[in-house]
Amino acid sequence: MKILVLSKKFPFPLKDGESQAIHGLCKSLHELDCQVSLLAMNTSKHYYSEKTLPEGMDHFDQVRTVVVDNQLKIGSALSNLVRNTSYHISRFDNDDYRQALRRWLKRESFDIIQLETVYLAPYLNTIRRHTDAPVVMRAHNVEHEIWERRFQNLSFGPKRWYLKRLTKQLARYEREQLNQYDLLLPITKRDEERFRKLGYKGKSHVLPLGLDADKITLDFNSYHRDPSIHFIGSLDWTPNIEGLQWFLNKAWPAIHKKFPKLQFHIAGRNMPHAIKMLDMSQVFVHGEVDDAQAFVSQHSISIVPLLSGSGMRAKILEAMALGRTVISTSIGLEGIQAEHRRHLLIADTPQQFLEAIEHCYRQGSELEQLGRSAQKLFEKKYNRKKLAEKLVKTYNKLIDEQKSLSLSKEEMDSRNGEFQKNLISLTDH
Repeated sequence: MKILVLSKKFPFPLKDGESQAIHGLCKSLHELDCQVSLLAMNTSKHYYSEKTLPEGMDHFDQVRTVVVDNQLKIGSALSNLVRNTSYHISRFDNDDYRQALRRWLKRESFDIIQLETVYLAPYLNTIRRHTDAPVVMRAHNVEHEIWERRFQNLSFGPKRWYLKRLTKQLARYEREQLNQYDLLLPITKRDEERFRKLGYKGKSHVLPLGLDADKITLDFNSYHRDPSIHFIGSLDWTPNIEGLQWFLNKAWPAIHKKFPKLQFHIAGRNMPHAIKMLDMSQVFVHGEVDDAQAFVSQHSISIVPLLSGSGMRAKILEAMALGRTVISTSIGLEGIQAEHRRHLLIADTPQQFLEAIEHCYRQGSELEQLGRSAQKLFEKKYNRKKLAEKLVKTYNKLIDEQKSLSLSKEEMDSRNGEFQKNLISLTDH
């Protein structure tokens, strides 16, 4: 099976959920004897400057990149606002990328074209003109839902008005494109139901985010020391920085007052200056760490205070895979089939975060059992290899159906041709 994956970013380094999702699935497909190629945008925000591929990307048969300047520009934003079109989408609608895709499809055939997020939907017309391969949309999130939650968390003002307008435009575009795909891959059952309510009528296959369990090294030693909590995530993603600031301002003061010796460790790439310069008692800022797994394993409790976002959180799955005790908001936990106090802890308010920390202290060394329970759930439901095996079966079925439709069309065209010949013959006589 030959698969061409289209991505709006070069999926390296593996520091964020989107990169991990693309990397993990493509690697799994390769291990199942699929031939996977990648056409990635090399954007200003996630620019990869090396001339050679990084180590660990040899599962791609071919990798091509196109430089795309998608920086925020006031003029372009105002233009989209006036034309009432989605600025979110237009930033990834690029003629150079379109031409690179057209050239590749004209020279080589593929069995599946896989789009990573709705931001690749502008290239549907190009794909349809140059290949009959089924087009699959892998929806990492319900994209407009992220922004919908963001503006709802803002106080009234120009910024809230503008984000609300942008969100409506993105939502309209996302709805309009839904039934253009041959298969939809929502990342959670909840997102699948949401897409159905938005009007999707086609085939779907729920594909949770899967991580590489083979590279996980379990270490439960932190449970035999005094508890410490940590946060790790890409801090150029607005929901992460929004949730972290909320936790620091609203939840941490009461937690620190009750447990003055408890340490809070923060790590993440592209950290804002305001977080780097934090001066709060027992709060330690590490910046981007070389080994995320080692950092997470040092601390028994993982904090995920998300107030917005959609899809699945790779950092929660990673913490579960490492056997950490996760304390997450309900929004952070969406799409992950874990139960409160069986696999992790749920907290949606500052008071509930305090109560969750109190629960961890009461458990003492027994808290390790919660972490082990989380690790077992990850292995059962979110191992990337098991998820990919199910997807390949769905892809094979989709390809067979597409071939049957093509054969039926050819047969009908042939019959119509014969009918026309016979009609002409009768007319001549």
